[in-house]
Amino acid sequence: MDKPTSPSREDLSDLIPRFDQRGMDLGLERMQQALQAMGNPCASIPAIQVVGTNGKGSIASFIASSLKAAGIRVGLTTSPHLVSWCERISSDGELISIVELRQRLTALQPLAQTHRLTPFELLMATAFDHFRSREVELLVLEVGLGGRLDATTAHPYRPIIAMANIGLDHCEHLGYSLEEITAEKSAVISPGAAVISARQQAEVASILEDKAKHQQARLQWVSPLPEHWDLGLPGVLQRQNAAVAKGALESLAPLGWRLNQDVIRTGLAQAYWPARLQTVHWQSQPVLIDGAHNSPAAERLAQERQQWSNQEFGVCWVLGLQAHKQAPAMLRHLLKPSDLAWIVPVPEHCSWTQHQLAAQCPDLSSQLQSADNVEQVFSILLKQNRWPNPPPVVAGSLYLLGDLLAKQTIKAE
Repeated sequence: MDKPTSPSREDLSDLIPRFDQRGMDLGLERMQQALQAMGNPCASIPAIQVVGTNGKGSIASFIASSLKAAGIRVGLTTSPHLVSWCERISSDGELISIVELRQRLTALQPLAQTHRLTPFELLMATAFDHFRSREVELLVLEVGLGGRLDATTAHPYRPIIAMANIGLDHCEHLGYSLEEITAEKSAVISPGAAVISARQQAEVASILEDKAKHQQARLQWVSPLPEHWDLGLPGVLQRQNAAVAKGALESLAPLGWRLNQDVIRTGLAQAYWPARLQTVHWQSQPVLIDGAHNSPAAERLAQERQQWSNQEFGVCWVLGLQAHKQAPAMLRHLLKPSDLAWIVPVPEHCSWTQHQLAAQCPDLSSQLQSADNVEQVFSILLKQNRWPNPPPVVAGSLYLLGDLLAKQTIKAE
């Protein structure tokens, strides 16, 4: 998918209630009733539902990019956004405009109030409304949280399930074991569906196999794509996500869409998904940003570093970690003895501090520094004799990265 023009950050607080004010309220009934009141937009349009813990957005991007390359009109929903609410809804690779988004949100306010829709449910209703007007042929729906009670699961026609890596995250909502979390996510598998997954941990794989068997669904395990496949997203682990996307695309054949390999190759090579091992520049200096925001993602990022030149001499991390995340475990995945980590607050979110992390990880305390924000760290680094090589890595929260990308001082490639 071509890189979209970056929309400006806009205020929609008059139309979308704050997530922390409305609270987390998982359930399907509100969304189903709201869609029925809207005339069930897109109910007959098949959807590829993308489920999992880490890699959902990358898989969705690979799929949507390939469908666009094939000339199929596709509606895509993703979450969260980095800079603009518009990023969550796109059709044929084009983000919904802020003007249309505001118009549709305004028109749906009475419905949202009647059915007490959460912010995510309201945005999904807006997306279906938008897709109906665009007459899309196919949907790609990234699950927001969990699966069983997620608003995307209210869509009645989900014949293909693309399963990303499943790990521990959002435990306060989904459960504190892999088994509980997998049960929530595997519940999206509908009767007869095609389910595509890359390698999972043994306990996860067992539950997926049992659920697929119970639903008479076809579960396909795929291997990472080989290096001769060009991918638009950097990182060794994207080969696993791309393989899941390829499997999902090939599963469209029984529905009437038979994509040839050249089209799929083109789509995977053109995929764009920001803040995933993305290189940006601050005052002409390279910076790597990555959306690793939980322990499994941090473990994967630690694996990726093995591919970086000079990483054995140390990596400079700039980390913003929300207070409800397993930050000590993330630190232990990321930090090697020669590394240094600057701890910064996540803007507008309760965050771990350097002192708290030092108390939890006393053996790492000498490697931890504190700063007020990311740019303060960059300024300190710039005053040193040379810019770090490999470049400093900013990670820990997508909200942190979104705030950084919204600044005029950051130039994205």
